[in-house]
Amino acid sequence: MSAKEVTDATFEADVLQSEKPIMVDFWAEWCGPCRAVSPILDKIAEENSDRLQIVKLNVDDNPETAMKYGITSIPAMKVFKGGEVVKTVIGAKPKPALEADLAEFLA
Repeated sequence: MSAKEVTDATFEADVLQSEKPIMVDFWAEWCGPCRAVSPILDKIAEENSDRLQIVKLNVDDNPETAMKYGITSIPAMKVFKGGEVVKTVIGAKPKPALEADLAEFLA
């Protein structure tokens, strides 16, 4: 199961109006660390699908949303709850470190 893609056009409906916490992985195809962290995020999403949804937004294809949230380095992951950013994680990390960062949403 890989994370669903969201776009500038679907961001509000898919992310801001989400009932449960949702993490957006801001990434780009040319970004090596983004490609490294992607399967880890897929695994976390799979193991915690009842608590946290994870989606991906390609910053090259969707510059409007990336600019709105001040994305200057990728991978950048932002957790949204009730339409607001409640957590930001920057950079590729191993699974245990990401799970620690996201512990409050995975509990």
